[in-house]
Amino acid sequence: MAELRHSSSLGSRSSSSPLRAGGGDEDSSSPHVHDHSPNGGDDEDGRPRHPSRDRDRPIWFHSLFPFFGDDPIRVSPQKNKISLLLILILAIASLISVYGIINHLNAPYLCKKDGIVLNCPHVKESPSPWENPLSATTSWKPCAERRIGGVSDLPPENETTGYVFIHAEGGLNQQRIAICNAVAVAKIMNATLILPVLKQDQIWKDTTKFEDIFDVDHFIDYLKDDVRIVRDIPDWFTDKAELFSSIRRTVKNIPKYAAAQFYIDNVLPRIKEKKIMALKPFVDRLGYDNVPQEINRLRCRVNYHALKFLPEIEQMADSLVSRMRNRTGNPNPYMALHLRFEKGMVGLSFCDFVGTREEKVRMAEYRQKEWPRRFKNGSHLWQLALQKRKEGRCPLEPGEVAVILRAMGYPKETQIYVASGQVYGGQNRMAPLRNMFPNLVTKEDLAGKEELTTFRKHVTSLAALDFLVCLKSDVFVMTHGGNFAKLIIGARRYMGHRQKSIKPDKGLMSKSFGDPYMGWATFVDDVVVTHQTRTGLPEETFPNYDLWENPLTPCMCKA
Repeated sequence: MAELRHSSSLGSRSSSSPLRAGGGDEDSSSPHVHDHSPNGGDDEDGRPRHPSRDRDRPIWFHSLFPFFGDDPIRVSPQKNKISLLLILILAIASLISVYGIINHLNAPYLCKKDGIVLNCPHVKESPSPWENPLSATTSWKPCAERRIGGVSDLPPENETTGYVFIHAEGGLNQQRIAICNAVAVAKIMNATLILPVLKQDQIWKDTTKFEDIFDVDHFIDYLKDDVRIVRDIPDWFTDKAELFSSIRRTVKNIPKYAAAQFYIDNVLPRIKEKKIMALKPFVDRLGYDNVPQEINRLRCRVNYHALKFLPEIEQMADSLVSRMRNRTGNPNPYMALHLRFEKGMVGLSFCDFVGTREEKVRMAEYRQKEWPRRFKNGSHLWQLALQKRKEGRCPLEPGEVAVILRAMGYPKETQIYVASGQVYGGQNRMAPLRNMFPNLVTKEDLAGKEELTTFRKHVTSLAALDFLVCLKSDVFVMTHGGNFAKLIIGARRYMGHRQKSIKPDKGLMSKSFGDPYMGWATFVDDVVVTHQTRTGLPEETFPNYDLWENPLTPCMCKA
């Protein structure tokens, strides 16, 4: 079990003192004080001094070179040698001091943790943890709206190959991906798309319709030059209730990430024959590398331009964003944290987490009930849990997230918007994160019950508010995979990639958390260096890369 090792090092800090700007040892003794003879301004032999000459010399000159207080002609050779030696010492000290200042400017920056100064070797301080310093090095801009040819190539309404109908399953973001894929599949087959139905999922227990959350008029109008879309099943079709239950009207067993050619060879003939066909299931049933680039660009048009939330959802989200930025009375940036540590996610991960023996027994019972074939007798799960953690496939615990964020330089006062379901372990599990970052809020904290009443009718409406507040945040942090985080990071990349989107390297972090000998300074160094390039910039894609997380190649162009 990989436990949170750095909680102890947070309590006991190194006592190393900060570097000093001056590298030389300076004489701190008080200046020499000259005794004045009782005869006022004369020497012992009665001759007058040179008051103007002495007056023009500063006090520190007499302090360092008392032998120059008299007429230089009367200074003995021995005194000259001593004076020259003092000048040489002063010159060396000055050189050492200059070297010390330069060395300090190039020295490792100092880390402050809870008011304690820590020496952090090799950690270069970024201008601000809120900035994305590498964003200026990229020159990509969104161009999914660009259509090849620039004109519609749709056939007349009565000449399409037929109608295609899907159920968009899962939560809001899974449904969003299904809708984008449905438009693309309709385009591939030159078919008319019936407005997708948002399936009443057993887990989410939601009855939201497409028009309850998305702007239908904008959706249809925006895509009018790409695909024909109708609001409902045609009146001439009388078997509406049996559309998804009739084997003759449903195409099943579509492989995941199917190629465009699969639809042309296997689905299109049936649509031409029956004129209307349902596709089931329809989750991730279209690939990325095995379809034309124009189809991928069309999916980006749907995702980033055609699918708009209803105006009332947009307005409420803008209000929440404004409240986040002005919680302290002064404008300030805020972080959005997608904390995926719900009971279902913890159970499905089959990872092991810090907890009591009783908690582990209850979790084992829960896993055995929900996933009996994967659980088996449980004897293999310990080794599986260790392997998954090493590979970075386990959700980050709230306490682990807190330590990572603090190592990145975010202060205790950071305003954090938390998008999450019910955290497994409740307040006890959230305590480390809340102790290190007390300014944690959710939409329920920002809005009154009355304001959210209308949105509570549909679970997806509440999810839409979280989506928009996270999308518009100054920094977005994901803690585990999933469609929500992928779509947020992808949208932020597409719309400008100027603001940070942090995707922690969970594999490296698991090694650090499991190292009992790693000090805080070394941990900070690891975190900062590892995540310098994990800030949400567009990345060159590779085969099977997820289009929703990184839309660079098909949907973005060089400025």
